[in-house]
Amino acid sequence: MIQPASAIRSREHFMSALFTPFKLKDVTLRNRIAIPPMCQYSAIDGFINDWHISHYASLARGGAGLVIVEATAVSPEGRITPGCTGLWDDAQIEGMARVAAAIKAAGAVPGIQIAHAGRKASANRPWEGDDHIAPDDSRGWDTLAPSAVAFGAGLPKVPKAMTLAEIERVKADFAAAARRAREAGFEWLELHFAHGYLAQSFFSVDANQRDDQYGGDLAGRSRFIVETFDAVRDAWPNNLPLTARFGVIEYDGRDELTLKESIELTKTLRRKGLDLMSVSVGFSTPAARIPWGPAFLGPISQRVRREAEIPVASAWGFDSPPNAEHAVEAGQLDLVMVGRAHLSNPHWPYHAAKQLKVERPSWALPAPYAHWLERYAVAE
Repeated sequence: MIQPASAIRSREHFMSALFTPFKLKDVTLRNRIAIPPMCQYSAIDGFINDWHISHYASLARGGAGLVIVEATAVSPEGRITPGCTGLWDDAQIEGMARVAAAIKAAGAVPGIQIAHAGRKASANRPWEGDDHIAPDDSRGWDTLAPSAVAFGAGLPKVPKAMTLAEIERVKADFAAAARRAREAGFEWLELHFAHGYLAQSFFSVDANQRDDQYGGDLAGRSRFIVETFDAVRDAWPNNLPLTARFGVIEYDGRDELTLKESIELTKTLRRKGLDLMSVSVGFSTPAARIPWGPAFLGPISQRVRREAEIPVASAWGFDSPPNAEHAVEAGQLDLVMVGRAHLSNPHWPYHAAKQLKVERPSWALPAPYAHWLERYAVAE
């Protein structure tokens, strides 16, 4: 049975559940704050550049325990946009190694998310439309999915239904990208099985209309995810965390059934070696009615944690320090993913520690910052 952080805190006399260490396999995070993948859409042909080095180093210096690099495509057609990072080529390892080293040097654990965007690929960057690239635009490419069903709304391109050979190739692409991620020095791997991208589309009844072994019932719709996980499990070191981000609920009218199926899939992956599930929404249909609100996935994450007996993380509205503290204290989450708040304030952990009245919150800062802020701090 997984212990809530509060049990660890009371035993070891930590002042805040959020600021207790978290150990998973051979990796120990300095606290329960994680920075989730946030696409920068600034790569060229999948290669990172100085922007990424500066961006990730800045986030890691802020004090979070884990920094996960943005959705990184396992193949060129798996990119969301032409600006997405990639790990489909050995030549891309060197740049990613610089990112991993910068994160680690700043005291955080370097993680990376590998992904295939499926039918949501070949899109313009969000600030350039966030829609499919026009058919007559040479920057675009053909997309792949379990079935020839368009997502809709601003993503109307009809994807090609994948052949069995293409399914095998993409599974191998995930495994190869995982090997490259480890060679680059990453110590935490997250598989992007969420957000209406390729893996989620196989699981989703809104996207998968196949009548072969990769469609139909729960076992068929789960097969691509399970087999891709197995391929990556063989490629990734057993002593390092292997995690996934998965949309356990769609808010499409079949919520309880989807959640039950998602928990069954999570149990299967746990038995096969999944170390943590990052709980999210499926985003498989534009018709979904998502009940946005602070920490709205907390109770759902807790249910996954309890029923699948696996550590969990989640994002979406945990950026208030009291909400983040409560999620860990109450056993809803093992890790709290705080994304956009870190873009606004890379030193969010420091300010969270101050708000929660953690003793000596300046520990969350680099020494050149902490010295001056602590020396001239005004008593509150």
